Amino acid sequence: MRHVLIIGAGRSASSLIEYLLQKAEPENLHITIGDLSVELASRKTKGHPRATPVAFDIFNEEQRNNYISNADIVISMLPAHLHYEVAKDCIKHKKNMVTASYISPAMMDLDEQVKENGLIFMNEIGLDPGIDHMSAMKVLDEIRDKGGKVLLFESFCGGLVAPESDNNLWNYKFTWNPRNVVLAGQGGAAKFIQEGNYKYIPYNKLFRRTEFMEVEGFGRFEGYANRDSLKYRSVYGLDDALTLYRGTLRRVGYSKAWNMFVQLGMTDDTYIMENSENMSYRDFTNAFLPYHPTDSVELKLRHILKIDQDDIQWDKLMELDIFNASKKVGLRNATPAQILEKILSDKWTLSPDDKDMIVMYHKFGYELNGKKQQIDSTMVCIGEDQTYTAMAKTVGLPVAMAALQILNGNITLKGVQLPIYKEIYEPILKELEEFGVVFNEKHVPYMGYNPNNVAS
Repeated sequence: MRHVLIIGAGRSASSLIEYLLQKAEPENLHITIGDLSVELASRKTKGHPRATPVAFDIFNEEQRNNYISNADIVISMLPAHLHYEVAKDCIKHKKNMVTASYISPAMMDLDEQVKENGLIFMNEIGLDPGIDHMSAMKVLDEIRDKGGKVLLFESFCGGLVAPESDNNLWNYKFTWNPRNVVLAGQGGAAKFIQEGNYKYIPYNKLFRRTEFMEVEGFGRFEGYANRDSLKYRSVYGLDDALTLYRGTLRRVGYSKAWNMFVQLGMTDDTYIMENSENMSYRDFTNAFLPYHPTDSVELKLRHILKIDQDDIQWDKLMELDIFNASKKVGLRNATPAQILEKILSDKWTLSPDDKDMIVMYHKFGYELNGKKQQIDSTMVCIGEDQTYTAMAKTVGLPVAMAALQILNGNITLKGVQLPIYKEIYEPILKELEEFGVVFNEKHVPYMGYNPNNVAS
């Protein structure tokens, strides 16, 4: 029997665990699921005879080494900064490892040791990063195999609410870590390349520079730039591409409305607000507005943001109850971003019957036989419920599939790896289709930003 150790049984692990439990008998697996909460791990195993839930403390070195040494492969679903401790023990005990997280510099530094021990540490094989890499490389490789030259690559992904659960003015609810949503775009200017020109968008302008796209059957979306679109330029073999842009998808109108919080300063996470625990939502809002002896908080806010009472932006703010003098923040020593997250969580938390939705959109522009062409590739995945969400499915399933492919010897690469090679992405993308994660590719007219070669 082959032993799989899963560390972390949180929201993103539901579909991962379910998949491996279904494969346990035919693939002769035993799955140990470790989490700080053994109750949570137990709920995810559903009493399966080939699964063992255990209380697992990542900082307990003896316990960590014991479980890792007895595993045939280790899947870490921990927060990204905790993977390194697991990785060092995997090298010590010569165990392969899989994570859904971005490769950190510390993880990359282990590459030589991983290779020397004949191991593979597969990273960035969840949703974004993960499915985006695999689906992009599939089309890019196909274009190159035909002799095409890639000119343009744009990639967008968004965790959204499904159409049947979309019932607020923002067309948005939290489907993953709310803190990451509030802090999105911070930490430096967004940078990308467009028609051979490097472009930069500072944070205070980010949500007013959006691109629009249509997904058949699901309507219109907008995308704002990710912080560093150039990170994967060489990885994807796109050093000569004229346009490279990666972004986050939202429903049209979200970014303009979110920009109100940015301009007010409510997304700032760099300082603590005095007496935040006793502050009302109205106090919080007023803290960012100038003093006036007679004007109300509402009037001051409309004036400073230059919005009218009949503007949809005003309705969006009213929907969030940010002028309520009775609701208390209740957070000690909180930053503006933490307080905004608390206020938004009141309104944007998914209800028990709500479903989430993942949307991914790639654009590939290329030249073949002297003709410029374009392929647009879209994927929409809707969750089943609050356990088997679209996020859990698209993050967890590729992780589980990669682990099984490694166990079965179908992936032979060594070192700290990304899923950008055919031997990885081909079987996983094919199997994902069985679970409704399907990319629809269509040829469209080449969009090009600069058809007349005018300086841009």
